[in-house]
Amino acid sequence: MKPLNPGEPRQIGAYRIIAEIGEGGMGRVVLGLAPDGRLVAVKQLHAQFAHDQRFRERFRREVTASRMVSGAYTAAVMDADAEAETPWLASVFVTGPSLKEAVDAAGPLPVESVRLLASGLAAALTEIHRAGLIHRDLKPSNIILTGDGPRVIDFGIARAAEEVQELTGTGAIIGSPAFMSPEQAGSGQITTASDVFSLGAILVMAATGRGPFTGPTAPQTLYNVVHSVADLGDVPAEIRQLAEPCLAKDPARRPTPEQILDFLGPVPPGVAPWPPAVHARIQQQDAEVRSVLALPLPIWRPPPKKMVPRTKKIIAGVVSGVVLLLVAGIVALGLSIADYAKPEDPGTTSLAVSEALSLERLRLVDPCKVLAGRFVQELGTLTPETDPTYPARCKYTGTQGVAFDLQLGEGLTTSGIERTDRVAEGLPLLRSTISGGCDSVVQLPSNRQLGVLIRNSNREGDPCAIADGALTGALTRLRTHEVDRAGDPASLLPLDPCAVPDPAVVGKNMKNAQSSPRTLRICEWQQNGDSLTVVLGRGAYSPEGSPVDLGGGVTGDIREFGDSNCTVTWRHRALSDREVEHVSVRLLAKEGSGSPCDRTKEIAVSIVSKLPKP
Repeated sequence: MKPLNPGEPRQIGAYRIIAEIGEGGMGRVVLGLAPDGRLVAVKQLHAQFAHDQRFRERFRREVTASRMVSGAYTAAVMDADAEAETPWLASVFVTGPSLKEAVDAAGPLPVESVRLLASGLAAALTEIHRAGLIHRDLKPSNIILTGDGPRVIDFGIARAAEEVQELTGTGAIIGSPAFMSPEQAGSGQITTASDVFSLGAILVMAATGRGPFTGPTAPQTLYNVVHSVADLGDVPAEIRQLAEPCLAKDPARRPTPEQILDFLGPVPPGVAPWPPAVHARIQQQDAEVRSVLALPLPIWRPPPKKMVPRTKKIIAGVVSGVVLLLVAGIVALGLSIADYAKPEDPGTTSLAVSEALSLERLRLVDPCKVLAGRFVQELGTLTPETDPTYPARCKYTGTQGVAFDLQLGEGLTTSGIERTDRVAEGLPLLRSTISGGCDSVVQLPSNRQLGVLIRNSNREGDPCAIADGALTGALTRLRTHEVDRAGDPASLLPLDPCAVPDPAVVGKNMKNAQSSPRTLRICEWQQNGDSLTVVLGRGAYSPEGSPVDLGGGVTGDIREFGDSNCTVTWRHRALSDREVEHVSVRLLAKEGSGSPCDRTKEIAVSIVSKLPKP
């Protein structure tokens, strides 16, 4: 990040400009802040394109198509203005170095990271091609390495620039010679297979630090791309098997992105995609973003309204007439617009917000009841998952790619949290967009370290509008009793994890320790280097360690890790073939205090006697 120069514009369109990200062959990229709080990367195109009306026309067309691209491995286009004095395009900002920066700084990626890179790029190309686009400039500097995978940027712009160059006859080539396809370097017909060739060259570069055709000069590199065999001598065999077919001179012999995904198979969950040095750089950039956001921000001003051509006004009038006729038809059929479009009644909001969002109350809520149905008009009918993994979370899906997670009583961190000017049920909405999607958050009135979240990791449509709308609807629904779980006196879920251990037993083993809820069903005590955690859980349960008698006919499992860490777990009751309610007690003791397992067992025994009978 670089500070802006004095006198530079502090707003482009609706976006306040905060810092400069970098500059490339197509234009300059700056960090912007959208009115709804999202971070955006705004690319201002160079003057050579700004003064060409044919480029503006093609740019407008390509941006329209680019906005249809919404895959998980692309940075979605949010806005653009082809009519501005300097045309610009805004896309979702993602934190991380480019692949070029990462390899230059940390060296070639390990094989498993290259495989994950290949999977993400193939998925991105699948979405780009599905939208009718060809990237045409896929290269390491157009690939951002984020904490959960790669992101492809700048799709669609290169095509507009290339078409103008072809029409003007300058002979200039848009793209990077080392990563072009032979047909692109030799003025052949460009198809989606051209992007696959670029993908193969990128995998070689990621695995070795250099491209497969790189020569001492750009003309020599172009000659190698068209006529020479790829140099794959240093490529690991596993990556060569993947990259070599992509580098076939004949486009018809290259695999499709879908075939590449089939070859690679599913990506293992929870895998850190990059070497530690790359993840450290991602964290550094997160810190840089937070630091510039902490500086005084430019004053936001409404962008000037665009003039609507008279022909468009005439068309708008005709459309309005048609809409009125349709409305009349609906009324004639006995349907009112209000009944047809408005959400269902959220129920009787008999609870005050402070009561509805208390920890005791939220432990009684079934998160998969909160938004099941049509309670957020803009999102349509929402369907909850049928087998949630966590009792305080539920994933919802709707039409047009809407998908998000509702999380009740989750622990909050201040890192990356931003304030907005929006409220819901009298509570300020907070937001986090650092990692790419959009999370909408409210803090619990009784404990500001916990909150209700809508976690929207998708980039389709307007992620923050979806998150804010869903959270607003959820807060209203939480004030009703329609979202309660069915009463079950044997269940652990309504219990306070901070209250289930005997205080006298905790005090004996951790003098003067104070309890602190970490989530609805996790409580923690800390004192003089000791840490006690109690978890009341639901889900899969796999016994680990040695059997231990906890009294009352309960047998648990005890496991010691080294000399300072001991965990006791046990099954409270079975719910189905795969799920149980279970309890975990973990004591992490300071070094030199002796084995913690006797203390952990004593605390666990005190809990067993206070639990409901299964």
